[in-house]
Amino acid sequence: MSRICELTGKGRQVGNNVSHANNKTKRTFLPNLQNVTLMSDALGKSVKLRVSTHGLRSVEHVGGLDNWLLKTSDEDLSQRCRRLKRDVRKAGAEKAAA
Repeated sequence: MSRICELTGKGRQVGNNVSHANNKTKRTFLPNLQNVTLMSDALGKSVKLRVSTHGLRSVEHVGGLDNWLLKTSDEDLSQRCRRLKRDVRKAGAEKAAA
């Protein structure tokens, strides 16, 4: 399982450990990923995702999972989230037609 946020695309970063003697060795910085269950209002069901804490705060700020998916470009989303976005958009169009 890759260490990439499914909503924001945030992944690992590479940097250096710097010792007191100023020796530099490579290291990685991993995102703080959490397994969360988010509720989709348009679909009426819950979805399990692996999301960074930064992404989770962003979803709450925007007003929920559906708003986040509709606002975000497809390049940042995982394949599962792209399918979810398509389903949310379809459910919104059906609700507007009714």
